[in-house]
Parts: sequence; structure tokens; C-alpha cells
Amino acid sequence: MFSVTVRDHMMVAHSFRGEVFGPAQRLHGATFVVDATFRRPDLDADGIVVDIGLATEQLKAVLGELTYRNLDDEPAFAGMNTTTEVLARTVADRLAEAVHAGRLGEGARGLAGITVTLHESHVAWASYERSL
Repeated sequence: MFSVTVRDHMMVAHSFRGEVFGPAQRLHGATFVVDATFRRPDLDADGIVVDIGLATEQLKAVLGELTYRNLDDEPAFAGMNTTTEVLARTVADRLAEAVHAGRLGEGARGLAGITVTLHESHVAWASYERSL
């Protein structure tokens, strides 16, 4: 399996419900380094996994819908905790929509999957992997 990873970051505010979250139940900020890895079993006709420029643009666009926002106020997240895991799935699903819409180029239609990893710090991160 071949893969290409692009990276960006986002800064959000949010709070969590549930005793398990301790002080994070209060409103707080988080900055995530975000890696999006695109996978396919064979390279396309140009010898690439995905156009890195288009992948970078689409990751930036997806993160732009989330960054500098209080996620507690976003309708898409109503009634849920916006944990690192939930946000990784959200970014992966939105990137998958971009692939299906053709925003990563025609060659991207041959992608087999996407993995999105959100790094909370240098010692903690979470990922979500999905098929296309």
C-alpha cells in the first residue's frame, strides 16, 4: 500500500460533558497538528498516490471550517463531545467528501482510504481511519 501524508493545524475552543473529563468540562482551547494520510494499493497513471498540492488545499479548507471557533456553538456538533477522536473522524469524513466530489483530482478516485491523526501534544494523539 502506498501513502502520502500532508499536514496542517487548527485551533479550537470547546468543553466536554462528563466527569471523566475533569477540568476539561470547562471551556478551554486546543491546538492540534493534523496529519491526513491518503492510501492506495497502486500508483495512478502519473506515478502518484494523490496530488499533494490539492490534498494540502483540501485539508486546509476542511480545517478552515473548524479553526478559531468554539465548537460548542457549531450545529454539526450539537449534543456531542468534540473529543480528539470525534474531530479526527470529522476531518476524515469531510476529506472523503472532497475526494468523492472530485476536489482532489480525478486520480484521487483510486484512493482506498484516508487516515487522519490529530496530535494534541508531543505525547498524545488520536487517529481515525476510513475506507473510500
